[in-house]
Amino acid sequence: MLFPGRHHLLTRFQAEYLGRLARADQTMVVWAVTSANHENTRRNPVPYHRREAAIERFSLLAGLRSVVVPVFDTAPTDRFADVTVKNVAAVVGLDLTPDNTIVACSTPEVAALYERLGFRIAGVEADPQAAGPAPERPWEVLLRLASGDETWRSLAHPATVDVFDRYRLTDAIRAVVNDPVVGDEGGLTATRDYRTYVDAFAEGAKRKWELVRAHVRPGRIVDLGCGAGDVLELADREPALRESDLIGVEVARHLFTECVHKKAQGIFKNPNVFFYRRNVLGGAVFPPRSVDTTLSFALTHEIWSYGKARDSLQEFIGAIYSHTVPGGVWINSDVCGPDDLDRPVILRLARDDGLNPPTPRHDLSRLPTPEVAAYVGALSTRARLDQFAVDCRFPLAYEPHDDSSVRIALGSAMDYLTRKDYLANWLSEAHEQFCGLEFADWKSLLTDAGFEIDPASHAWRNDWIVHNRLAPVASLTDPHGRPLPWPATHILTIARRPLNS
Repeated sequence: MLFPGRHHLLTRFQAEYLGRLARADQTMVVWAVTSANHENTRRNPVPYHRREAAIERFSLLAGLRSVVVPVFDTAPTDRFADVTVKNVAAVVGLDLTPDNTIVACSTPEVAALYERLGFRIAGVEADPQAAGPAPERPWEVLLRLASGDETWRSLAHPATVDVFDRYRLTDAIRAVVNDPVVGDEGGLTATRDYRTYVDAFAEGAKRKWELVRAHVRPGRIVDLGCGAGDVLELADREPALRESDLIGVEVARHLFTECVHKKAQGIFKNPNVFFYRRNVLGGAVFPPRSVDTTLSFALTHEIWSYGKARDSLQEFIGAIYSHTVPGGVWINSDVCGPDDLDRPVILRLARDDGLNPPTPRHDLSRLPTPEVAAYVGALSTRARLDQFAVDCRFPLAYEPHDDSSVRIALGSAMDYLTRKDYLANWLSEAHEQFCGLEFADWKSLLTDAGFEIDPASHAWRNDWIVHNRLAPVASLTDPHGRPLPWPATHILTIARRPLNS
């Protein structure tokens, strides 16, 4: 009997149903555990090895002969059934055919794929011959757990209850299923091309490390939003940090997987390098007064953008202050809005460097990412502003000044200008806000939380961006036509927890 599914939770009904179906002594249940390489996401909150443990215990208690086969996630395909059967043959050497196998499956779309191959189907929860009201499916029981409804324990099989309790999985499941930020597949946004981000992290790691290394305090060093672990690779090479613990925290599954892969390859020489997959907006990640140095690069604007703006950032800063040891430091490098965010300016933009359609499009979210990049990339800098205003998740108000310029707040102007060239991730970037805060706001937030600000903290301007991205196609003046210098684009803050705190 082939039983494909994610199998995060097993039910008492399944034990009764499979027991009736497997009456013959020679019947073996082949558990094909799909999405076996996914965990800590809404669709797959339980790691494969815990699912396997519960299945083995379930089989023992139910008196079933079972084998458990991991099936890695694949792109949607109408050959899913064929792929699963071949995977079983490759992993455990069982040749499953319509002559020797029945498929237990309650999902009509999946069952149809096996029927197409000639397999008979046992409907489990969807079995039309089952007496009484339709039993709850495992995922419905898991959602009871996630909502705090303790009746899940009476519906789940004791094997699942035992594994969840022993490994303290219930809180983790509730956290990830109810997470307001992370998507079903474990990232911040479904439109992000993580390959682009991995390349960018690798290219910028040396510059980032040189920016912060003099301020790092040895001990327990945490990189929040560590990406693919590139900065920690450089920290790992520092002789002065050879006795330190190096800890990376990353929410995006794609990037976390890359970190774990690097560690498995032996990239890190320090044996005390660890990676955790956590959403920093989900609450405290580390115990109070336990971290000597916290690093964050290009993270805080995402907390602002995907959380509740200033409220989420205040909560995040409070959590970092709490986990920092007295005398410890938080070093933050990120984008920043210009001083005097609301100051009205005239933003002049090139119209002769691309197309100028009469109106922006409102359907880009329905297009494949390459098509979005191609369309936006063909627009003039002026027309791209109109498109950005449509796709942007934050209000972006402006009014025409003349054919090629607009009257706009300085912060809004820089929000557009600093994102206009992110074509490969246009929709993802349009969901974020770079210029929500200016440097003075940062100083207030940090001191209000209890931090002392190191004099080395400062706002700064990325002149490469100015010379290569902004000045060739844009200019700023005040409302009277007087030219304005390009403002700051980034911050570096070194915030220390007082020794006597």
